[in-house]
Amino acid sequence: MSVTVRVPAKVNVQLAVGAARPDGFHDLANVFLAVGLYDEVTATTADELRITCEGPDAAQVPLDHTNLAARAAQKLAARHGLAPDVHLHITKDIPVAGGMAGGSADAAGALLACDALWGTNTPQAELLDICAELGSDVPFSLIGGAALGTGRGEKLRPLEVGGTFHWVFAVADGGLSTPAVYAEFDRLNEDVEVPEPLASEPLLDALAKGDPKALATTLSNDLQPAALSLRPSLADTLAAGTAAGALAALVSGSGPTTAFLAVDRNSATTVSEALLASGTCRATRVTTAPAPGATVV
Repeated sequence: MSVTVRVPAKVNVQLAVGAARPDGFHDLANVFLAVGLYDEVTATTADELRITCEGPDAAQVPLDHTNLAARAAQKLAARHGLAPDVHLHITKDIPVAGGMAGGSADAAGALLACDALWGTNTPQAELLDICAELGSDVPFSLIGGAALGTGRGEKLRPLEVGGTFHWVFAVADGGLSTPAVYAEFDRLNEDVEVPEPLASEPLLDALAKGDPKALATTLSNDLQPAALSLRPSLADTLAAGTAAGALAALVSGSGPTTAFLAVDRNSATTVSEALLASGTCRATRVTTAPAPGATVV
């Protein structure tokens, strides 16, 4: 018996980052938007916990128990007094270490797949608690759509989205470590009084109205200077997409994937083609948002 769950990538349309907390995390105002790029996680009954993976950059995915999907299975099993005996097969389509929460998506997918496979019928609130234990982005991967994340990003308030937004994502060579990007953020701001992170009301209004031009004027990512400091070549990618007609461009989360908001599908295709022709990225993906969260297929 097996269960397959499809789970989306995300883009942060706003990522406001506060000063480092005593526990090393940062308070955030993190506006998540799920986008139509998906990983699939298939849970199959097995004699022991095992992870396999296929797809672009699958070789970069750990196949031991450090994988977030494996940890999700272990935590769910422990809650219900079960042995975490399951084969988790991950079909990757979300860029690895790309700032689009691919690992978090796999954790949420594994959690939902194992819950269905084992028949444990865990309430969503309890699943979200497990997600928060696994990582700051995992709860959003479970619910999808759009949400404001506060705390370290794990406390979610669903947001209204009034239309479809068209996006282009430029995939860079290699990845960026999220802890390294936050460490660079701290270094760049060590002599600066970092303000309390607050959600942008004009951005939330633009989302609710489904207005891409208004959203474009409000996109922001406080981690972008740190990502650019560690990977200066990303500036060329951002410039190429903007020159091709993107309404706005920003680094997705901690990077190095860059995100370009377009006015419609035709414009997104034009931006994608120009980015590929510029030689500033390895690949591009054209898609829309919002997208549903983790879903059994």
